[in-house]
Amino acid sequence: MSLEQLLRDLALNADAVVDHVADAHGADPIASRLRDLGFVPGEIVRIVARGPIGADPLVVRIGYTRFALRRAEAARVVLRNAVPV
Repeated sequence: MSLEQLLRDLALNADAVVDHVADAHGADPIASRLRDLGFVPGEIVRIVARGPIGADPLVVRIGYTRFALRRAEAARVVLRNAVPV
């Protein structure tokens, strides 16, 4: 039995694998955009930096690209093989 781990809760500099991107509500445009950007099942992600206030935004590396995501956006990305904070 495994618990869902969210990208926003991933430990700094730990690798994890994207399981899926969850829609916060029907036809969620943010979840759709995350999938378009490459947050798809099987991709390896890593949080490489956190903002100074409330750890927002998160700097996330996926492939060779880095993105700044709000914690609310990163909460849509469900991981497997993750190391929690």
